[in-house]
Amino acid sequence: MRDILAHLLSQLMTSGNSKGRVLFASLIGTTIEFFDFYIYATAAVLVFPTLFFPNADPTTATLQSLATFAVAFFARPLGSAVFGHYGDRIGRKATLVAALLTMGLSTVAIGFLPTYAQIGVLAPALLALCRFGQGLGLGGEWGGAVLLATENAPPGKRAWFGMFPQLGAPLGFLLSSGTFLALTHFLSNDDFMSWGWRIPFIASSLLVFVGLYVRLRITETPAFTKTLARNERAEVPMVTLFREHGSALFHGTVIALTVFVVFYLMTVFTLSWGTTALGYSRETFLKLQMFSMVFFAATIPLSAIVADRYGRRVTLMVVGALTMLFGLAFEPLFVANDPIACLVFLILGLSVMGLGYGPLGTLLAELFPTRVRYTGASLTFNLAGIFGASLAPYAATWLATDFGLSAVGGYMALAAGLSLWALSRTPETQYRDD
Repeated sequence: MRDILAHLLSQLMTSGNSKGRVLFASLIGTTIEFFDFYIYATAAVLVFPTLFFPNADPTTATLQSLATFAVAFFARPLGSAVFGHYGDRIGRKATLVAALLTMGLSTVAIGFLPTYAQIGVLAPALLALCRFGQGLGLGGEWGGAVLLATENAPPGKRAWFGMFPQLGAPLGFLLSSGTFLALTHFLSNDDFMSWGWRIPFIASSLLVFVGLYVRLRITETPAFTKTLARNERAEVPMVTLFREHGSALFHGTVIALTVFVVFYLMTVFTLSWGTTALGYSRETFLKLQMFSMVFFAATIPLSAIVADRYGRRVTLMVVGALTMLFGLAFEPLFVANDPIACLVFLILGLSVMGLGYGPLGTLLAELFPTRVRYTGASLTFNLAGIFGASLAPYAATWLATDFGLSAVGGYMALAAGLSLWALSRTPETQYRDD
């Protein structure tokens, strides 16, 4: 992976849409996206229950904090509609810049929020508002980044190009977890809870500046340029999407459901449960998650290679079956006082996640024609986020508390079964070119 990133960086100063610039522009945006999301998710577990919901008992405060985490997922479809409309009407480049600014400014604002002790109930309200702004920007970010990569891909390499935005997930997680781990190590708990937690949110502005610099230097994608030349743009992309491509929207949403469930169970829920019910220290569990995230990153390009060779559909169906099997390992491996078993559990879960996540963006983009692709891919992905991720940490906490961890594994297996059903009803998209 280091060689891949070095090659991309070496091409950033070239003119036009060079391969390096395109792939780096798609990668940096999703890295920022997931960095912003993870620092919020981590703070929602470790910080916000105490500082923004101090009047509730610990479990209730955590659930209230996770509820604000879910706000962004309900804002994301709105972002998909807004940014998707302009992405399909005026182009990918300008829309990606606007989405990045919306997302970045909302994240930085969280770093300056007063707490409940300072302004009372207005504090959690402002927190939820900033989280809504994050979700709005995120709704337009991911789809545009995937299209920037896949619409510039050479023949036979769309899954490979499309996996670069997906690498933003593990990279963003490593950056966010590393930041919180460093703060935990170098600051006392009082200093961390007083002001240290703000640093990651404010520091994200540096990543936003880099992302803006790169994206302002790219040009429009060839596929959208052809659509402009042929005057094939949809007047209202959202209307066209629902009228002509409703089936693809529905099945694509269900296909993407599993990766959201798996990912947020393996990150947000495990961090919360591991540091409370299982008794692991915050520092220990973040280290375990960071190490296992390397396997997530490694399996993304692996699955993209397989998807370019054997097809997106069959690759994701195999991954769905593996996910169902992994659900059985939830209770026996995710245990207290056994870091090795816990590490194996995290590695297995995030490897399965990477195998499914690598080709997913390419498949969702290929489900739709160019004239509504930004809207379609974005909305599909973000609707899956509502049903698969927004309530996953909350639902898993309730299931684990009332029924045990085996019920959480069953929850994951059920999601995988639904995605397998949708894949069985979806044709292969590998050779589609419209």
